[in-house]
Amino acid sequence: METLREKTKEIKIGNVWIGGRYPIAIQSMTNTKTEDVSATVRQILALEAAGCEIIRCAVPTMEAAVALKEIKKQIHIPLVADIHFDYRLAIAAIENGADKIRINPGNIGSEDRLRAVVEKAKEYQVPIRVGVNSGSLEKNLVEKYGGVTAEGIVESALDKVRMIEEMGYDNLVVSIKSSDVMMCVKAHEMIAKQCPYPLHVGITEAGTLYSGNVKSSVGLGIILNAGIGNTIRVSLTGDPLEEVKTARLILKTLGFRTGGIEVVSCPTCGRTKINLIELANKVETMVADIPLDIKVAVMGCVVNGPGEAKEADIGIAGGIGEGLLIKKGEIVKKVKEEELLETLRQELLNWKE
Repeated sequence: METLREKTKEIKIGNVWIGGRYPIAIQSMTNTKTEDVSATVRQILALEAAGCEIIRCAVPTMEAAVALKEIKKQIHIPLVADIHFDYRLAIAAIENGADKIRINPGNIGSEDRLRAVVEKAKEYQVPIRVGVNSGSLEKNLVEKYGGVTAEGIVESALDKVRMIEEMGYDNLVVSIKSSDVMMCVKAHEMIAKQCPYPLHVGITEAGTLYSGNVKSSVGLGIILNAGIGNTIRVSLTGDPLEEVKTARLILKTLGFRTGGIEVVSCPTCGRTKINLIELANKVETMVADIPLDIKVAVMGCVVNGPGEAKEADIGIAGGIGEGLLIKKGEIVKKVKEEELLETLRQELLNWKE
């Protein structure tokens, strides 16, 4: 049965397609000054390497809009310009090579100004992401629904979409975001039944690495598992690389992506005789760039290690000053504790099915 995700219009952003049956694309946003071309390019290239497929940059000044042209020359993924308030920046961003622009038609100004942006997007065939956040919901909708609600967010977004459609343009992506996870879920369930365009999904202002990861994983997990959403951005207060890592893991956990090593580890207990937390973190860092689609287990003791690692392709289990290398639940060999990490690394580098 076709999901709501698969029923959406297909939209081309640079060299990436979203919507319809295309894979759910991972996005992030730079936190450098866009005017600083070298710093922005450096960050984007690192995000590309981590698995980012679409990147967005803030464009608060004309200098930033012009900088997009040089940034585009040095990166390999679609570049989205994030615009607020000044319609001239949206026009300049398109002229300087933005592959998509993100605007909230409600804060871009008069109808004439919005029309000027739409006409420029139409001329260059650049998609417009219509973005509405719960924090900027119009006063009349807050009053109508007795506060900020999912119904109000959806009505606001559909009103904005209609405005652009009436100007003769339907090359659109829609996003509705809230920091209230369950409100966000409800809003997406509502809009997905009414909106033919691809949905950009995220939990806005999700917070720091810890709270942001939890809120994003819960919210995105529910929404994506319901067959809704064509591209995602995990919003975290921190390094954008962490956003991409989390997005990849969410998609992999839900079965939307394969590839990359999955690390599983036990929660530690009184039997643990090694620094398992440090070891598990080291393993996770070590395997990040190894292109295998397997599961690696890191276990804290030799009592249950082999059994717990049975579901994994390979694993290590620590003991007192030594540890075991385990493959498919079978003990392969015993090595010194300080050699565990390197032993595992060599096994992965020389992996054969």
